[in-house]
Amino acid sequence: MFCFQCEQTSRDGATAGCAGAKGVCGKDEVTADLQDLLIYELKGIGQYTHRLHKLGKPDADADRFSLYALFTTLTNVNFNRARFTDMIAEAATIRDRVAKAYEVEAAAAGKIPAMLGAAAHYQPAGDLSGLLAQAPVASVRAGVEKVGEDVIGLRSLILYGLKGVAAYAHHAEVLGEEREEIYAGVAKALDFLASDSTDIEALLGEALELGKLNYTVMETLDAANTGNFGTPTPTAVRTTPVAGKCILVSGHDFGDLRAILEATKDQGINVYTHGEVLPAHAYPKLHAYPHLVGNYGGAWQNQQIEFAAFPGPIVMTSNCLIEPQPSYRNRIFTMGPVGWPGLKHLTHNDLGILVQAAKATPGFATTAPEKQILIGFARDTVLGVAGTVVEAVKSGAVKHFFLIGGCDGAAPGRNYYTDFADNAPQDTVVLTLGCGKYRFNTHDFGTIGGLPRLLDVGQCNDTYSAIQIALALANAFNCGVNELPLTLVISWFEQKAAAVLLTLLALGVRNIRLGPSLPAFLTPNLINVLVEKFGIQPVTDAKADIQAALTRAA
Repeated sequence: MFCFQCEQTSRDGATAGCAGAKGVCGKDEVTADLQDLLIYELKGIGQYTHRLHKLGKPDADADRFSLYALFTTLTNVNFNRARFTDMIAEAATIRDRVAKAYEVEAAAAGKIPAMLGAAAHYQPAGDLSGLLAQAPVASVRAGVEKVGEDVIGLRSLILYGLKGVAAYAHHAEVLGEEREEIYAGVAKALDFLASDSTDIEALLGEALELGKLNYTVMETLDAANTGNFGTPTPTAVRTTPVAGKCILVSGHDFGDLRAILEATKDQGINVYTHGEVLPAHAYPKLHAYPHLVGNYGGAWQNQQIEFAAFPGPIVMTSNCLIEPQPSYRNRIFTMGPVGWPGLKHLTHNDLGILVQAAKATPGFATTAPEKQILIGFARDTVLGVAGTVVEAVKSGAVKHFFLIGGCDGAAPGRNYYTDFADNAPQDTVVLTLGCGKYRFNTHDFGTIGGLPRLLDVGQCNDTYSAIQIALALANAFNCGVNELPLTLVISWFEQKAAAVLLTLLALGVRNIRLGPSLPAFLTPNLINVLVEKFGIQPVTDAKADIQAALTRAA
């Protein structure tokens, strides 16, 4: 096992990374090795599907499988080794099918089939011990002795960015939004990774191409969310319990939430959001369910305490799952790409089990005094008052915008984001998205120019909205995004954040503050490249970083 894909990576050894019997996230070495083999197979599938796309003969099922399988390997998504054994076998069947299809279509087009790399021909062993013996060839650090740490780091940046791209694309796909260019782009990236390139410039170029692809993916996801659930509007969300039976929905997936709301309709069961599902309340078609009563708890890393105290069943959709504790293990369920050994996995057809579990658990005995937070400031809302915002800037009422967005986590140093938000001057506006907002979204920031000073844009999935706000402001001021009085302060944790970072870099956004620590897969040389080419700056002290941003803007 070797894994350094997320911010919680162990940094105790000579080489930063989780390399023991179990990673910091709780993933054991067997599951980690199986995930590596699945990725290796996906590279092989990608070599064929990339060429099928170029021939105009894509395999939609293979493309969808690639998205889903990549998603399962994200940090804190699926820890079930049996599921990965099954997917490895399924991937081999799919690879054989697309390999045959490629030969047929190439011949029909009068082309000689290309000689493809080793991943295209990998044959998985028939049992677990055999698979684990094959794992070294698929390790993220395979060949480091020959190619060096910088090449491994850039390959990893592309792989982890691709995982984030796949996760966002899967969110859109399950809501009915698919685009040929996305599937073609994912296949192209897998094919590139299968080539084991050692060309630093080519690797950097591919990373930025992936960032451009992710922009399209996020636009597609935005269309999926708004098309299914309506346009987000400012909404006050209750954060205190209501008496009655209850279900808690965590993760990111609005489609799963809708299915649960439908299954519990008229059942006397209240549904609460948790973590990154909070923005669901701002979507009119979800907000319309009267039994979607509020949000319970905060960001993902607090779930072991919050889930233990919740008096009903919990459903974990997509990411992020932490090892379930005995106090709630018998009432937590998984959906979509999520998995943990021994937990019941639900589909939309199984939700009667969830309803029964809710009725069999105590629920909240009393209704607590109501507290609320305000969400729903997606692009349509903010751009709807763009004239007011622009005039506030021109008059000097608003001096600067800070986008404090990204993931939360348990590692030390994340209080930086609380300090940053709390110390932002009163003549500045704070936009936020992602679960990092739980660090400060209950604080009173007051108003400015008739608007709240804290504008919650939504999930990390809503980065597209934030980008559109920035582009619209740049257009209003007839300048580039980098000339705006805007500073991006980004907290990263896992691979979706890597995809978003690549998108921002591909769009030419500079001087991003990134923290709380820099990715372990980026070598000092690669960090220097990001600093020189894109102005990436590690976070330091919140007050000092605020002053530096305001000084630069002046």
